[in-house]
Amino acid sequence: MSIKKHIPNAITCCNLLCGCLAIVQAFEGNLVYSAYLVGLAAIFDFFDGFAARLLRVASPIGKDLDSLADMVTFGVVPGIVMYKLVAISFIQKELAPFLNLSGVVDGIPNDINEDKYIYFLPFLITIFSAIRLAKFNNDTRQTDSFIGVPTPAVAMFICSIPLITEYSKIDITLNPYVLIAISVIFSLLLVSEIPLFALKFKFFGWRGNRIRYTFLGLSLLLLITLQFVGIPLIIMLYILMSVITNFYLKRKAV
Repeated sequence: MSIKKHIPNAITCCNLLCGCLAIVQAFEGNLVYSAYLVGLAAIFDFFDGFAARLLRVASPIGKDLDSLADMVTFGVVPGIVMYKLVAISFIQKELAPFLNLSGVVDGIPNDINEDKYIYFLPFLITIFSAIRLAKFNNDTRQTDSFIGVPTPAVAMFICSIPLITEYSKIDITLNPYVLIAISVIFSLLLVSEIPLFALKFKFFGWRGNRIRYTFLGLSLLLLITLQFVGIPLIIMLYILMSVITNFYLKRKAV
């Protein structure tokens, strides 16, 4: 039995393992470690498909396994991370009036944090990720490109927030309602009809890959100059470049 046909699935399982560990870290309050694990999983997610094409061992089982792993890592994890961020930001917002001059909480009323149901709105990301992945596996339009924002892109945007708040030199105070708005917007983008290019290289020449190489170059520049702050900008750049490219191609076809 050829070992090479199992290599892509083994890489996919590494993605899944990272997702499981990220969930553990998120529930333990280590959102930064959870974000690192999602970043590592994204690398595995890129290379499992790359390995399958390189070794020519793509299979329906591999495709389904990839979606199942993505559901955990890029669907469940960002929902949990955003849930934790919203809960933390609500608590900080509600406790702020009760901080004394020494920064110690004093005299908290019993009815604080009554509207905890709003904490669960970030799990819309998880639900819509499941819908997106189910559509992706059955949508013949998405063989060489994407319709709607891919789950890894949304997960990296969400998981960049704890990294920015931890390491950015800018004093950032998270607003729970902004976080909820981000959750809703990206949930809708997951199942939108926006065409986006895929970072799938069938060959490595410049011709036919200009948009990919340009995006990778700009992304590297953003990461070098802005570090973690560059991650959400890269995701927005990806969406913007896709929209502009699609508009240009439509104009060219007319």
